[in-house]
Amino acid sequence: MAAVVRFEDLRRPAATGLAILAVAAAYYTTGRLGLLAEVVVGGAHITPLWPPTGVALACLLILGLRIWPGIALGAFLVVVAIGSLTLTPSSLAITAGNTAGPLAACLLLRRVGFRTELDRLKDGLALVFLGAAGMLVSSGTGAVTLLLDGGLPPHGFWAAWSAWWTGDVMGVVVITPLLLSLRMARPAWGAVPHAWAEQVVLLAATAVVAVVVTRSSLDLLFLVFPLLIWAALRFQLAATAPCVLVLSVLAVVAATGHHGPFKDHGILGIMVTLQALNGAAALTTLLLAAVVAQRENTYQKIEQACAALSEVVAHLSPTQPRSSPPGSAEETT
Repeated sequence: MAAVVRFEDLRRPAATGLAILAVAAAYYTTGRLGLLAEVVVGGAHITPLWPPTGVALACLLILGLRIWPGIALGAFLVVVAIGSLTLTPSSLAITAGNTAGPLAACLLLRRVGFRTELDRLKDGLALVFLGAAGMLVSSGTGAVTLLLDGGLPPHGFWAAWSAWWTGDVMGVVVITPLLLSLRMARPAWGAVPHAWAEQVVLLAATAVVAVVVTRSSLDLLFLVFPLLIWAALRFQLAATAPCVLVLSVLAVVAATGHHGPFKDHGILGIMVTLQALNGAAALTTLLLAAVVAQRENTYQKIEQACAALSEVVAHLSPTQPRSSPPGSAEETT
């Protein structure tokens, strides 16, 4: 028994260590991908969509606060990769801010009873607004650090800070629901064999429409919303999260390349248009999917209550006497 206890004590730290390394690798990988679409705002290099914040928050919600060193390690590696920095006060401050932001968002969500199933309107609203509140820590720390370090001119502080904050928020509202939906995904679709095909068609249609509207010189960005609403009504997060991710990635690529509706705008106009599209798409689909999931859960609870009530009535009802057939001896007497 003592040997078993010692083995369990060793296995738990080992599992935690592996989880920390996996989170660090995921943070670093998505950070490098996010840097492919960086833009210069106010003299600072900012990404319109910063996936690591969504990855970090999802990992904290799923695995717990114990994996925060993985976020710190991944953030530090990304900072080092950006500026070839070492253990300088600036790199450590930005790393601390990027770690504290998701931690603050996770603590705020826990305080209001957030559920990772995202099957209530309350959860959707909490993820959007409390997630955005937590990102004030990371964006504020990063912008102030760049300002004090001389990497950001004073006149560009507010523009850089707002772009940094919206990029972090977009990572939360786009990436976190996707990872939470993957966690809840079920491989079996026996009751609806066409469901996977319909989701693939939805995803492909969203990609095609997104390419068209983000490359067209006309303002046709709204054409993608019927597909997103269809996905939310039919499959909730299982379909809306991938569709929003595809739309956001294609929109960021078009914006950084100055294509389509982003062609004749300055950097500020491009950022406003891009983040308005990404934010509206993510917020609309997330809240609509949560409302539909909450309604379906309510229907299921009502059906279960009705079934339980029927069983209770069946057990409490008196046994009905069996009627005698016509012409029997009981009837003639």
